[in-house]
Amino acid sequence: MTDASGTGEDGTGGADRGAELAANLAEVRGRIAAACAAAGRPADAVTLIAVTKTRPASDVRLLAGLGLTDVAENRDQEAAPKAAATAGLPLTWHFVGQLQTNKVRSVASYADVVQSVDRPRLVTALSAAAERAGRTLGCLVQVALDGGEGRGGAAPGDVPALADLVAGAPGLRLGGVMAVAPLGADPAAAFERLAEIAARTRDDHPGAGTVSAGMSGDLEQAIACGATHVRVGTALLGGRRAIVR
Repeated sequence: MTDASGTGEDGTGGADRGAELAANLAEVRGRIAAACAAAGRPADAVTLIAVTKTRPASDVRLLAGLGLTDVAENRDQEAAPKAAATAGLPLTWHFVGQLQTNKVRSVASYADVVQSVDRPRLVTALSAAAERAGRTLGCLVQVALDGGEGRGGAAPGDVPALADLVAGAPGLRLGGVMAVAPLGADPAAAFERLAEIAARTRDDHPGAGTVSAGMSGDLEQAIACGATHVRVGTALLGGRRAIVR
């Protein structure tokens, strides 16, 4: 028996929800494989990240049981308890939302990768928090492809200096770049621009090969432009629900 959130009485999620997630996961993986084939890339060149915002920890456990290894959240107040509730599972946690410095210490305690690094002050705060926690945090520089109109990100011209700052900061590891296609824009054109920025970043930092781009509606275009990670929420988990505490 499940409650309104789809969580079973034992907290693991109902059988129906498990079957739903399995079907969704198979469909998304099929889309990724087809997009990789069309781009002449191996299917394992792209990592699927499940964006589980507003969904319960039971969904995370079910996805982990289906072999998914990467999970993302964009709000610390939801991510922290969810990460704690799934501690011990073989998961990589990504923080993908705009991050205020007063949340950095909490995020640094559970996130393995912070994908939304977009300003020097945040780099400084993350470095201090990682050092304090005795951890090394992977970091992606978020690039604003829309002129920075409310979705966060560094201006493309600021990316090289910010990448240098991350690469030199104690407790941080520069992984690459991330972006969200601007609303109403051609995603292919946006991701082509990101690919150019990613290539320049790799020229300066050869180990920074991650390109996080593409979501439920545009993952094919992102993969065609070289995305190594896609962040999928709705296509995997369905529409948003009330925030689960």
